[in-house]
Amino acid sequence: MTSATIKIFLVHGDPKRLRTAELSNWTGKAVAGPRSEFDGIISRDEAEGSGIYFLSGSDPDSGQPAIYIGEAECIRDRLKAHLQKDFWNHLVFFVSKDENLTKSHIRYLEGKLIEQARAAGRAQLVNGQGSGARLPESDRADLETYLEKVNQLLPVLGIELLVPTAVKAEAGREIQILLCEIKGLQSKGHLTPNGFLILAGSQAVLVERPSAHKYPWAMNMRQKLKAEGALSVENNFLVFTRDVEFSSPSAAAAVVHGGHANGLTAWKDRQGQTLKQLEAV
Repeated sequence: MTSATIKIFLVHGDPKRLRTAELSNWTGKAVAGPRSEFDGIISRDEAEGSGIYFLSGSDPDSGQPAIYIGEAECIRDRLKAHLQKDFWNHLVFFVSKDENLTKSHIRYLEGKLIEQARAAGRAQLVNGQGSGARLPESDRADLETYLEKVNQLLPVLGIELLVPTAVKAEAGREIQILLCEIKGLQSKGHLTPNGFLILAGSQAVLVERPSAHKYPWAMNMRQKLKAEGALSVENNFLVFTRDVEFSSPSAAAAVVHGGHANGLTAWKDRQGQTLKQLEAV
């Protein structure tokens, strides 16, 4: 992504309440806020326009993050219909200040964003199928720029569910792969902006440590990953079937070890230097 300057306006002075966001040299605009601010959000002039919107929260049955991605020719009218859904507690919508977003444009954006959310795999998609639209090549190019700006603003406004877990290396900078080895097994991963990513094919011990029952987070997480199919049994160990991101190196190492672990010493580079030593350089 290109560098950008973000202007955020806190309507009530509170960063958790109603706020607007804009990027320099961009005709788009975002409005965001909690569900408790719903009336204030839809009463704004921006809500009269066409655009795309995101409703985020948790699935009431699974407790997993959930998101609804939609499009509307009148944001205000469409959002009112979503009050019957109780999973969401946060809202963000995007419009164009020059009012150049047509029905075909917003349908195209919705389809691309749903694809992106599905690929990221961070949340349950409440609406898994976007309407999509066929557009001329020039329009698609313009909307790809719009999508880039949307993706720059979403995490700033509290929605990270579309951020891919596999981070691409920046130009001129390689991702440093780290190893976690235990009982002849090996896991591979790397640091990410959100924590630590264990790569598909990595291995973990089959049986948890006795201490895992006293501090059950790792055991519970392993059970969750097994239920999701992200961890599978192979011979006498576990294998990650897909990339899985954790909140920290220690959380990742704990799942590999089957119990509490210090990620700063458990993860090492190929020369044997620990993450703690690498960060001290």
